[in-house]
Amino acid sequence: MTDVTINAADGGTFTGYLAKPASGTGPGIVVAQEIFGVNHVMRDLCDDLAAQGYFALCPDLFWRQEPGIQITDKTDAEWAKAFELYKGFSEVKGVDDLISSLNYLRDVEGCNGSVGTLGYCLGGKLAYLMATRSNADCSVSYYGVGIEKNLDEASAITKPYLAHVAEKDQFVPPESQQQIREALSKVNRAAVHFYPGCDHAFARIGGAHYDKASADLANQRTADFLTEHLKA
Repeated sequence: MTDVTINAADGGTFTGYLAKPASGTGPGIVVAQEIFGVNHVMRDLCDDLAAQGYFALCPDLFWRQEPGIQITDKTDAEWAKAFELYKGFSEVKGVDDLISSLNYLRDVEGCNGSVGTLGYCLGGKLAYLMATRSNADCSVSYYGVGIEKNLDEASAITKPYLAHVAEKDQFVPPESQQQIREALSKVNRAAVHFYPGCDHAFARIGGAHYDKASADLANQRTADFLTEHLKA
């Protein structure tokens, strides 16, 4: 497990946390961060994916504002900082950086070139945009915020895409969820699962809205999906 340096498409470099499988070979997953940076939660997720046999890379998408930011969801001050970074974040540049990370991971020694994208919160939206704008082999979104704003891109999804939506998500109102449901139902390669009674970040261990039963179900669905589309 180590930090690596990735070249940005428009110049400059940024870092990413890379976890490697014990076997030294396997497919890859680019893990798109939440609004708290590449913190211990994201690093632990990468480590877990590596234990499942993947090369897992979580790039620092806030590097253009404040490189190396790592905060938690435990204090009001940290939430304020996270929202400040979120408001100043460029989705277009973020997707560009994820594509650069995807290309980087495909060239990592031992990676077999089959690479997907997995994202949470902010990263959930970005994983959707990777499904519409990149050549990722598959993509998974956990409670992506703002997906409904880019549903006009849904027809561009040509590789498998999986979305997990919390029905009580405070950041994704019911009307937005319905728009997502309707738009993605028309996309052959897309699947959407809704989790009744769950609020945003229901799969974040230690988070205020963590729901173990729903998180376990979503994570099993994700594991099966990744196995089918990256390992098969």
